[in-house]
Order: sequence, then C-alpha cells, then structure tokens
Amino acid sequence: MRRIILAVWTALVFTVSAAAGTEEVIPMGRTVGIRMTSDCVLVTRLTSVETIEGAVSPAETAGLREGDFIREIGGETISSNDALQKTVSLSGGQPLSVLCEQDGQLKELTVTPARDRDGVYRIGVIARDSIAGIGTVTYVDPKTGAYGSLGHGICDAETGVLIPLGSGGLMESSVESVQRGAAGDPGALQGEFSPEHEVGTVQENTETGIFGQFTDPAYYESLETMPVAHEDEVQLGKAEILSNVSGQEVGRYEVEIVKIFDEENAYGRSMMVRVTDDRLLAATGGIVQGMSGSPLIQDDKLVGAVTHVLVNDPTRGYAVMIDAMLEEMEN
Repeated sequence: MRRIILAVWTALVFTVSAAAGTEEVIPMGRTVGIRMTSDCVLVTRLTSVETIEGAVSPAETAGLREGDFIREIGGETISSNDALQKTVSLSGGQPLSVLCEQDGQLKELTVTPARDRDGVYRIGVIARDSIAGIGTVTYVDPKTGAYGSLGHGICDAETGVLIPLGSGGLMESSVESVQRGAAGDPGALQGEFSPEHEVGTVQENTETGIFGQFTDPAYYESLETMPVAHEDEVQLGKAEILSNVSGQEVGRYEVEIVKIFDEENAYGRSMMVRVTDDRLLAATGGIVQGMSGSPLIQDDKLVGAVTHVLVNDPTRGYAVMIDAMLEEMEN
C-alpha cells in the first residue's frame, strides 16, 4: 500500500447529461486512489545549469517557459521525463528542435544543451509527467459504471496548469488520518491506496472534474440511486455532503448553501457552502484537501460537488453545480 498526503486536490463521475436522459445517479462520496500520466511533459520550473564557465539556462534562452508542454524534442515524441532527459543527455551538446505548447499554441524552438560540471548535458528544466493522490468520487451511473469526480480538474501544484491526460486509473483507497484544517493552513486527508487493485479508468481531465469508467461494480452496486437536481432547483439553506474522512466509511454531514453565484460571476464556482455539522468540524475542521468531489445533496437530490476550501476559513468552500459536471461530460 502507498501512503499519500494529498496536496493538490481538495475533495474528489462520468455520465451523460440529465438533459440527455440521465435523471438518476448514485451519489458516492467515497475516496479512491488516482494516478494519472500525461501525454507529454510539463515544464514546472526553469533552472540553471552549472558549467565550468558558469551558470547558463538553455531552456530559458530558447524561449521555454514554466507551464509549457514539451511534446517533441530532437524529433522524438516525449511522454515522460525520463525520455526527455535521455534525449538531452545523448545530444552531445548539439542543438535540438523542440515542439512545445505555449499559451495554447504550438511553437517550434531550438535549445542547445549545456554540459554541467559532472559532464552531463542538460537544458535546465524540471518537468512533470505524472501525478498520484486520493480524491472523492461524486457519482456513478449504475447502468454504465461511468463516473464523475472532483468537480475541478487536476492541475500541477506549481504552475496551476491543467495536466493533459495520457492515461490514468482509479485504485481502492482508505483514509488513515486527517490533518485538520485551520485558518491559513488547509488540512488534508491522509490515506493509502493499492496500485495493484485498480477499480476504474480515468478518461478525461477537465475544468469541472475527472471522468471515466468503473471496472469494479463492487464499489457502487449495493448503493441506491438519487434524482439529479437542475440548477433552478437549488436554493440557499440547509444541505448535506457525503464524505469519506475515516477508513472506507462514507458519512452524511450537514452544511448550508450560503451563496449561489450567477453565471457571470461564477469563475468556475457555482456555490459557496458552510460546514455546520459538529462531527465533521471536530474531525477535519471543515473542508480539507481530498474532499473535492464530495456530493452535495439538497431535498434528497444531488445538486453538486464540493471543489475548494477557503484558505482563511476552512469551514467554508466552493461547490460546482451538478449540471456543470454533466454538461462537461456530455461535451
């Protein structure tokens, strides 16, 4: 089992839109281990290469920036950090063509690797090609096993860039402990997952969540379905969330919807919620990282998913309307 302290997601389904015929899904609230690899490498930081002549930065000189995606270098398709470093180290210091994605546009650059004091050729980048952690599944379609999760995309922690999906999977997980949240110090679920026990796939990473397919029906087949609420049915006032903050047990906790944002002022958030349940406040301090995707329920209908915590007030956080997740999935 692998121990993970979640540092990227707040709280963690794939289905077709209610408008397209899905009026009921299973609300989950269960954590899963998530692993995701990119279809390229993400430049998370530019660094200097210490040569015998002094410090240089070949990547910066070439025009690479933090947040760029490197898709090809030296004519080779790059999908891992190891492949990037290997191509650079074998360059002999000769200029390499680079195909990168910068600000959403493909660009062709030329970088000349520099030889460091150990004799290794480098271009001066720190790159990411994969990510892993635990998160919360929002819902699953019992007819197809399709799920939706998180309510927001998986982004690189340093650059904030949405990571392009190459492949990914869900694994069985268990919450072992909780780092309680406090003002200025967001808490986190701390748990374990088993890479050997994969229970689903990750097929999309979008601004409103990750989506894919459960391959192990045991994760949801004994659970009951719930109607999906449309946006105009959501009201200010009492609601509940389903969250897995201990072991594999999903609890139902009281919250309050304190604000509903109009479309013009949403900025990726639909609602603000406040935790009012003394049990959850005692266990977590409110909303913590790892709870993203916790289903939000009002009047026995699924209305949305928790997405982010307010750093200075862990009792409050944002949520996305379930309509937004379903619409993203349909597209």
